[in-house]
Amino acid sequence: MNFVPKKIFFTKGVGKSTEQLTSFEFALRDAGIAPYNLVSVSSIFPPHAKIVSRREGLKYLKPGQVVFVVMSRIAANEPNRLMSASVGCAIPANKNTYGYLSEHHAYGQTEEKAGEYAEDLAASMLASTLGMEFDPDKAWNEREQYFKMSGQIVRTTNTTQSAICDKNGKWTSVIAAAVLIL
Repeated sequence: MNFVPKKIFFTKGVGKSTEQLTSFEFALRDAGIAPYNLVSVSSIFPPHAKIVSRREGLKYLKPGQVVFVVMSRIAANEPNRLMSASVGCAIPANKNTYGYLSEHHAYGQTEEKAGEYAEDLAASMLASTLGMEFDPDKAWNEREQYFKMSGQIVRTTNTTQSAICDKNGKWTSVIAAAVLIL
């Protein structure tokens, strides 16, 4: 049986509740992926996979279906604590080659910084797989330009969700996910 996904969509969500599990459920609902049996997988962007909108991707799914995801999640109940969850993506120019998805979550990191970090992780993993030499100590924007100008990495992106924990100590969960559609 061939389980290579043909389509992928990105989504994100936030949930708050007195219970941690319930806050996670609410984040899944916010992301539109609560009615599925989610299975976390590692971080490969399949060859020839097409990125579609969340709206289009959800049309292919049925409640109760087993759905593969690359997910980043984080939760806390510390009042006013900033947190972010992000999935980065790097797609090679050669469509016969696989790309990378990365998961990153952090406390105290803005949505922009977490997104850049996750995107950098995915691009760096892809670059190393492609045999590209690069300086990991250079800033992401410098490496991003190098990666894209090389012609080997055609696109990088991220989906990121940040939130500030509830001021009254309710659990707050944030998620970001790449949903793989077979």
